[in-house]
Amino acid sequence: MSKILFINPNKWGRGITHIWIASHSGILKRNNHDVELFDSTFYSNWSLNEVQFQTDNKMYKQTNYDQFLKLNSNDIVEDLQKKINKFNPDFIFWSAISSHIHGEGEYVNIQNGYDLLKNLDTKNAILITGGLQATSAAEIILKKMPKINYLISGESELVLLEILNNFRSNSKELKDTDGICYIKNNNFFQNNKQKIINDLNQLSPYDYDIFDDQVLNRPYNGKVVKGIDYEMSRGCIYSCNYCVETIIQKYYGFEETSPKTGAIKNFKSYLRHKSSKTIFDEFNYLNKIKNIELIRCQDTNFLTNDRSVLTELSELINKSDLDIKIYIETRPEGINEKSIELLKKLKVDGVGMGIELADNTFREDELNRFADQKKTVNAFKLLKENNIKRTAYNIIGLPNQDENSILKTIEFNKILNPDNITVAYYSPYYGTKSQKKGNELGLFEDYETDVDSALRSKSKSDDVLPVKRLDYYKKQFVSLVRNNVNQ
Repeated sequence: MSKILFINPNKWGRGITHIWIASHSGILKRNNHDVELFDSTFYSNWSLNEVQFQTDNKMYKQTNYDQFLKLNSNDIVEDLQKKINKFNPDFIFWSAISSHIHGEGEYVNIQNGYDLLKNLDTKNAILITGGLQATSAAEIILKKMPKINYLISGESELVLLEILNNFRSNSKELKDTDGICYIKNNNFFQNNKQKIINDLNQLSPYDYDIFDDQVLNRPYNGKVVKGIDYEMSRGCIYSCNYCVETIIQKYYGFEETSPKTGAIKNFKSYLRHKSSKTIFDEFNYLNKIKNIELIRCQDTNFLTNDRSVLTELSELINKSDLDIKIYIETRPEGINEKSIELLKKLKVDGVGMGIELADNTFREDELNRFADQKKTVNAFKLLKENNIKRTAYNIIGLPNQDENSILKTIEFNKILNPDNITVAYYSPYYGTKSQKKGNELGLFEDYETDVDSALRSKSKSDDVLPVKRLDYYKKQFVSLVRNNVNQ
């Protein structure tokens, strides 16, 4: 048995059940390893108030979420040192890939976790971590964060399990494990890539018991509900230039794409899912044992999941007495009369869809994203007619985007009239095509730190769209759509 300390370096100040924590903890515990979690979420000297920030911007409806919080006024660094001293872990781990991809601050976890650890006495623990930046910028990370012993690129559950299994038996040296990177004698080493995880059932059930109860509370459409983040599948069939999913695709060799649709070739080998029975069993436990009301599916494009799996799952849910709501994300072109009936049987309460921006030509030429405007309008109309809540996702500050583009996007949102509207700052995720273009244009450094699309722009533009102007649209976008302020 090996001992591993997970750190959740969440700085949002609200509960997020990071999927990587649940997936890694579940498989490690089932293999008799000792797993403990240090959660930074509710430390007042560490976290921001993301809920208030988004409520002020009108992206969240007003709730009394603050009344459900119990903030910790202790010094977070001192408490983490005490945790390390008491638990005396063999390993410390704080970032990984899941269907969350960059969402809820997950892209920057590797930096935030390192900031907590860099000045601590970590005893004899091996510092090992993973995630998106460990996949796209491994050498940069190891040089900027020299206290890290090893990185895991790509999916890390089975790699980490192998490392922990071998640690006590000394059957294999850690540095010989597939999927890891490290620096030795000032030289960067990257081992052979591990295989993609084809059978997601072997990771289940995920361990949601590891989270403190208050992590399960979250604001949702004007109420505070008990909810969790969940993944039925991994992978997206599309290759949008700005999206970090392309980093994972590239790592596993899925780089050829269709010039007409933006879809990757051989996508059926990249898009993987759990069985309907596995998903239902997890839902049943979450609802009946943990009293979860809202299951927030983080699947990148829900309706591209295997239709037979979704149909079987809908039948299981429809026959059950599960008292749940499901929130999903998908692309508008997947919404039609047939898929609407499926969503209703699945108890889908809300659907989030990426609009990104209104300009078709810009979207196709700059983002490699192909979406028919008429289908988008029809998708929002159909969902409304069937009482399924609709959220429109928008992006501001993309390379080569101008202010007129934002204004057009505001007008398009007026036509869609979503129930909820979110606006993200464009973030230069290292290794994506849009990040490279932004760097060439002088808008961003080659490698940016503190990247969080919900909270801040990293743009250095001082003419076309300066940050002050982006901040204005971040704050006023929803009000402009609802005609509550003058432009």
